[in-house]
Amino acid sequence: MTFTPHGKHLIAGTWTGTEETVLSDPAEGAGHAFSVGTPDLVDRAARAAEEAFWTFGTTSRATRAAFLHAIADEIEARGAQITEIGCAETGLPAARLEGERGRTTGQLRLFAEHILKGDYLDRRHDAALPDRKPLPRPDLRMMQRPIGPVAVFGASNFPLAFSTAGGDTAAALAAGCPVVVKGHGAHPGTSEVVAEAIHAAIVKSAMPSGVFSLVQGGNRAVGQALVQHPLIRAVGFTGSLAGGRALFDLCAARPDPIPFFGELGSVNPMFLLPDAMAARGAAIATGWAGSLTMGAGQFCTNPGIAVVLKGPEAETFAEATRAALSESGAQVMLTDGIAAAYVAGAAQMAAQTGVQDLLTAICDQRQAKPFLYRVAARDWLGNHALGEEVFGPLGLIVVAENAEEMAAVAQSLKGQLTATLHMDAGDTPLARCLLPVLERKAGRVLTNGFPTGVEVCDAMVHGGPYPASTNFGATSVGTLSIRRFLRPVCYQNIPEALLPEDLV
Repeated sequence: MTFTPHGKHLIAGTWTGTEETVLSDPAEGAGHAFSVGTPDLVDRAARAAEEAFWTFGTTSRATRAAFLHAIADEIEARGAQITEIGCAETGLPAARLEGERGRTTGQLRLFAEHILKGDYLDRRHDAALPDRKPLPRPDLRMMQRPIGPVAVFGASNFPLAFSTAGGDTAAALAAGCPVVVKGHGAHPGTSEVVAEAIHAAIVKSAMPSGVFSLVQGGNRAVGQALVQHPLIRAVGFTGSLAGGRALFDLCAARPDPIPFFGELGSVNPMFLLPDAMAARGAAIATGWAGSLTMGAGQFCTNPGIAVVLKGPEAETFAEATRAALSESGAQVMLTDGIAAAYVAGAAQMAAQTGVQDLLTAICDQRQAKPFLYRVAARDWLGNHALGEEVFGPLGLIVVAENAEEMAAVAQSLKGQLTATLHMDAGDTPLARCLLPVLERKAGRVLTNGFPTGVEVCDAMVHGGPYPASTNFGATSVGTLSIRRFLRPVCYQNIPEALLPEDLV
């Protein structure tokens, strides 16, 4: 059955329209009218979230786990609708949407099981020592408690896993925090279906209606109203460096500053060491081309830079990469704006001093084709613009004269989500020199693989030093992400009858 969006906002259990509407711009088919978000809707949603927090924040872990499972169930029940509208809006293939839906429901269920174990509470108890000299010690108990309503900004490139019911929302709900989502304009219909699933789970689970709200679209004033609302206690964001930094600054400028957990961008450099290049440089090139073009390069972990040592192996690698990328056809990008920014970024890259074109293309409107460039490390080190992210299937090969210059490239990097070493056993001494640098630059360091593909599990870190993210001590993927929306509270000499259930 074809899904037709109603185009309304979900505010504390009520589907609400506004006078102003905007027509969506899908990759396929006709657009639909969606009500435009307003600061007033944000205020109503935030107030409802605060009211819901007094109930939801004190629910048992078992109750919240059942709620997370219910959301996953309702999303799965709407799988066909989600795939239909998601493919039409984004241009992503059905297999990608179905896989992302599985990741979304999977992380909801993972968080449910994780909070049932209780380890995330980090409970501690120092028993009273009334006879200690020279001073007695009181009874001290500590545990993590939810912080309150959380704002989440939907991402353009992951309409499910990083949007309405994605990782930020799932983590906040698992922690006991109500959520207000600002839907992304690239996929409002997908957001609507998922919001319907969450609403159905709220009703079935008898949760307070304000535990979740969706405000669709709107101009910058809507996002500003959300991060500056006095009842919002934290913000989760995945998006551009410029947009994220503007919201981060607004959070910091509040009378009561709040944490902004933004994932803003990364070029995810790969360092190809000499023995690995000699043994399998062509195979690495083919793998890089596949990772670079996956999803039209619209992944936050897209490996945009390959650092190699000068020599015949570097030439072989460059040619093998060019050949592999040449076989990649045009792919639809998520929005017209993203496609235009990609073409502009490629043109800016080509105009930089010392940059050599290895593969160029003509991109037709929303269609993207890969670009490949090469530059000497000395030119890369002297031009910070070459280290900026170009969102799309664009690769840059940085050629270092020697190991010392390769290490200098590593030292010069800004914060990254990932960094990769391609190495064989004989490369261990050089890798040993690079690893301490890379672990200071990135949240995840890997060997002999490609960073596209982020496992949702206990050990994953999806974050890194700025500008990869605004809080390098946090992750937006994996069970550790729940800790972003908790704070430690110490209870001193509190009678057991008053203590939270989890602390007794």
